[in-house]
Amino acid sequence: MRVRCGLLGVFLLLLPLAASAGGVRYVMRVDGLACSFCAYGVEKKLKAIEGVERVDVDLDRGLVVVDAREGLVLTEEAMRSLMRDAGFTFRGMRLVPVQAGQETPP
Repeated sequence: MRVRCGLLGVFLLLLPLAASAGGVRYVMRVDGLACSFCAYGVEKKLKAIEGVERVDVDLDRGLVVVDAREGLVLTEEAMRSLMRDAGFTFRGMRLVPVQAGQETPP
């Protein structure tokens, strides 16, 4: 029982540190995204990159939102190449800091 309580205590001490950790969010404008298969193809390629934690594709607005661990750098050149290889046209991206718990893409 003591071990269990000790582990719980350590977890509770570390929880605020995890909650305060942020990351980076890349919001990319991509042309040619027309269906869920398009979204899946782009999502699969992006999730193969170590450090990518979440990918959301908004087909209506032509946006791909990537949440990544802090320190991961996605360059426009690399994203242009990735999107071209997937059959889409990369138009640009912006970087947005992310606070822990922020779920919805801007």
